[in-house]
Amino acid sequence: MTIKQLSETLINQIAAGEVIERPASAAKELIENAIDAGATRIEIATAGGGKSLLRVADNGCGMEAEDLELAIRRHCTSKISDTLFDIRSLGFRGEALPSIGSVARLSIASRRAGSSEGAEIVVAGGKVSPVRPAAANPGTTVEVRDLFFATPARLKFLKTEKAEAAAITEVVKRMAIAFPAIRFVLSGSDRSTLELPATGDDHLARIAQVLGADFRDNAIALDAEREDVHLGGFAGLPTFHRGNSAHQYAFVNGRPVQDKQILSAIRGAYAETMPQGRYPVAVLALTLDPALVDVNVHPAKSDVRFRDPGLVRGLIVGAIREALKREGDRASTTGAEGMLRAFRPGFRPTAAATSGGNWSFQSSPYRPFTAPHSQETGNTDYRPGFGEAAQASFGETAMPAARSEGPGGGQAPGAPGASAEPVAYPLGAARAQVHANYIVSQTRDGLVIVDQHAAHERLVFEQMRKALSGRRLPSQGLLIPEIVDLPEEDCDRLMVHAASLEQLGLAIERFGPGAIAVRETPAMLGEMNVPGLIRELADEIAEWDTALGLSAKLEHVAATMACHGSVRSGRQLRVEEMNALLRQMEETPGSGQCNHGRPTYVELKLSDIERLFGRS
Repeated sequence: MTIKQLSETLINQIAAGEVIERPASAAKELIENAIDAGATRIEIATAGGGKSLLRVADNGCGMEAEDLELAIRRHCTSKISDTLFDIRSLGFRGEALPSIGSVARLSIASRRAGSSEGAEIVVAGGKVSPVRPAAANPGTTVEVRDLFFATPARLKFLKTEKAEAAAITEVVKRMAIAFPAIRFVLSGSDRSTLELPATGDDHLARIAQVLGADFRDNAIALDAEREDVHLGGFAGLPTFHRGNSAHQYAFVNGRPVQDKQILSAIRGAYAETMPQGRYPVAVLALTLDPALVDVNVHPAKSDVRFRDPGLVRGLIVGAIREALKREGDRASTTGAEGMLRAFRPGFRPTAAATSGGNWSFQSSPYRPFTAPHSQETGNTDYRPGFGEAAQASFGETAMPAARSEGPGGGQAPGAPGASAEPVAYPLGAARAQVHANYIVSQTRDGLVIVDQHAAHERLVFEQMRKALSGRRLPSQGLLIPEIVDLPEEDCDRLMVHAASLEQLGLAIERFGPGAIAVRETPAMLGEMNVPGLIRELADEIAEWDTALGLSAKLEHVAATMACHGSVRSGRQLRVEEMNALLRQMEETPGSGQCNHGRPTYVELKLSDIERLFGRS
């Protein structure tokens, strides 16, 4: 078989298969060229989902007639010279325009600022027409018609017009977030107009344009640096989440990327705070020396490779976790509005609302949780225990904190006097316990409802998490060891990690081929269902056990143990214990949600309550 040189047109069509996968790919390349040209206004118009028409007009520097002839040739670019180690522009490969011209009808009209006339060049299916004079505004207008008409096979694999139009919209949004100083307008017969005015240096304002105004009130600013790699941007609160990962944006030196490593780091940072099946909202901007990142991994330039991927992952996970720790008591502001809707007459929760929509989550504008001098005890160390052992005496004979006032309006027995009520605290003073699970607390300007099990679960988990990097958790020996029957393979898995479990205060031994003897349990958990805990730990280890061992998954074990040892739903608490729980929540990072990502409390301002009754 004889080897022969392929024609230039065929070479471009092969390249187009990688560079231009769909109309959104062409839009991305053309917008990048406009940004590299210094444009401050970019207008995009589409028809037929970008298959019939894709037009990108900018007010950038423009091109001369001789530049147009080179622009449609492969590997001709003004953005790099002789090195790939210092790329500071979005485009650099010189493949986009010739690739588009080989599979579509392409026209480029351009005029430099100050020039008396513009020029235009047309390429149709790889055939180039001579450059000719043309009327043009300063800048460049690129028009693509009948995309993939020269390669019908690719055209058949495109999605519906609506899906392709949505993909172009997503490209524009990503570019808009990365460059807030540029005005973007997206219009066409296949869509409603999307206009994103420039916001200058106010990145959060531009992000709010794209992700919605709610993000501004539910975002935590990120600013961290490690070994000359800087991370900026914003991370959404754990209770402000979505049903997919489409609201996670990552930028490397201003370039929008969809890097699996970065997305994995985001998931890791939100571990133990995100409900199953939900995804955080985040906008991350990494800035580093171009020599430390390879953007030439794929022709589409959406993937990158870091010289030190572990450093980047550690920076992202550490920065987000530190931000959540710093402001983790904040809760999504969309919750109060949803709660108000739920209280209004005639409300019927929709399927979306009952499946984890934002309406069900708490609203609590952030205030630093400082612990003032306790009015109840005279000091700030007012922390009665909440283990099951401490609760054992709270049976039917205990005085229910939720007992309503009598006909005369008298105060419930055991309630603290008005002068001793800690309403000045962020979570206020406990007033009642309803349905033996929810604590109702009064603050200076509203009320708070706390899920006692979810809240205490988080408190216990945070104490266990501290023990993972410190000394062994205190344990209590069982008078009679608890024998738990298990399949032999589960016993084997548990014993492999016996030393790690002991660090958490859980001492186990083998008791024959098919049983485990539990001799000590964590003291902070008090009385608990030991067989249930052991069986659940065995199931978890069987599911994710790898060569890394339990050391990489200890937080999952701590979360499981915390859930088993927390104050149970249905447990009646005294007023002092409810207030102590509130005080511990105020001092514990991340207390706004439990280990499973569910909210631990909701807050209604007095103004919200007055709105319910038409008083404001």
